[in-house]
Amino acid sequence: MSHTLTFETRLLSSLSKVFADEELSQASYDRGSSFGNETYSFQVAYRSNRLLKNIRVHLQSELSHRITVRSVGLVPSEMPTYHDHDEFILRATPGLYPDPLLPLASVPVITGCPNQWRSLWITVQPDGEIKGGTYEIRIRFETESGESLGEEVFTLEVIPATLPDQTLIHTEWFHADCLANYYEVGIFSERHWTLIDQFMQTAAQHGINMILTPVFTPPLDTEVGGERPTVQLVDVEVSEDGQYAFGFDKLDRWADLCDSNGIQYLEFSHLFTQWGARHAPKIMADVNGKPEKLFGWETDATGEAYHAFIRQFIPALTGWIESRGLEQRCYFHVSDEPSESHLEAYGHASRLMNELLPDYPIIDALSDISFYEQGLVKRPIPGSNHIEPFLDQQVTPLWTYYCCSQYKEVSNRFFNLPSARNRIIGIQLYKFNIEGFLHWGYNFWNSQYSKRAIDPFKVTDADCGFPSGDAFVVYPGEEGPIESIRLKVFQEGLQDLRALQLLETQIGREAVLQALEEGLEEPITFKTYPRDPEWLLSKRQWINDKIRESLAVK
Repeated sequence: MSHTLTFETRLLSSLSKVFADEELSQASYDRGSSFGNETYSFQVAYRSNRLLKNIRVHLQSELSHRITVRSVGLVPSEMPTYHDHDEFILRATPGLYPDPLLPLASVPVITGCPNQWRSLWITVQPDGEIKGGTYEIRIRFETESGESLGEEVFTLEVIPATLPDQTLIHTEWFHADCLANYYEVGIFSERHWTLIDQFMQTAAQHGINMILTPVFTPPLDTEVGGERPTVQLVDVEVSEDGQYAFGFDKLDRWADLCDSNGIQYLEFSHLFTQWGARHAPKIMADVNGKPEKLFGWETDATGEAYHAFIRQFIPALTGWIESRGLEQRCYFHVSDEPSESHLEAYGHASRLMNELLPDYPIIDALSDISFYEQGLVKRPIPGSNHIEPFLDQQVTPLWTYYCCSQYKEVSNRFFNLPSARNRIIGIQLYKFNIEGFLHWGYNFWNSQYSKRAIDPFKVTDADCGFPSGDAFVVYPGEEGPIESIRLKVFQEGLQDLRALQLLETQIGREAVLQALEEGLEEPITFKTYPRDPEWLLSKRQWINDKIRESLAVK
């Protein structure tokens, strides 16, 4: 048996997932194009036939100052999927899955584990500072002593044009308590504010332009009767005559961070509990100089005490909104994911909110159209697998969401799903003129129902609560957020959406839709769409070429 060293490399698109224990199935992918304000990613896979430490990685390119090279880390998944999953998956077995994008040391070195494919993730961010043109990106691998192991050259064309600003409203629920838990810092300590700032910045860089804002501790994913740590931005003081005074200093600081990070929309946390709107969120107050819990699971949401509170709180909050000129940037929630059995309780809460907030949008994730038909929700957010009745009734404006329940047919981003199934959402959002997209898990690093805090590098399925990849798209790194493959690929879907909007200004919407579906056996819907990553890549290249042609004509 030969003991000579062999070292293999292959260029891959961002839509490949490289598993350590299987052969590469994707063809080499060595060229692409992007616009001057677009983030572009590709991968270099590598494999050594024996253990090889301290492999040096050299990047050579005119663009090197705009390029980051990261290692695709592996994390465990004990529950990658449900028992009755569909067939559009990569695998259903527990094991190690590629997901976090780990920064390399200042001198980039990697390890070749024997006979395991691994990959580097290369991201180019022109940020409008690169001239149009074609650039080579050379990645070279060397041994510690400087001998060449191999190299790959990727060719990127930067098109001298920019994508339009994102119009889609996009929220991934931001869990401020999880930051404090993981990093072991006091809630709203200076260190906590720094972390909030860093994680907001990463969100904004990836097209998340709306942030869940915890005016009170969000009543989300909490066991009935259980509590999450208090992350309440509004201070409440109770006077002796039962009147309330509200302090907005922390909310001011939060809004300032949103502004400085370019986040356009504030999404105020739900004012009634999840799955039924029957109780109040946890609300802490200063009563005679001492902190006390005013409301929570023991509070009847339809009771006089809570109604009296809400009737004082909402005018104070809208007064704050108006004082800052945020009227066009604020959204409210009643309760998350009510179902038919909750119509009565939700109706009570909804009527109160609509009475107090006639001029503000109220949005809620739900999938039963009767809530809309009865006028209880004017801006419903149906799950992507329940959206057809809302499309049929031409509900506008229309949003959509997905979470763990949307695991058959539709787009999603679990670890075990192909990245093409993640990215296709951009084309679907474009075709159906969707105004907003919501997801509940930006950084939910808890078990299901928040019974305990978890380490997301070790537990990726919320203690077998949801398929791995549902609960978060960022990891907590020592220096701040660590991005995931899934966050990057979803961002590519959002960039596809903007590219389609740009093309529409040149050839018209009808022509764009026709071109998208050319040669397909059936029209694109949320459940039927091309599944081949090659289709997505070549369609995006076609869009870019078409835009470039129009620019040349002008």
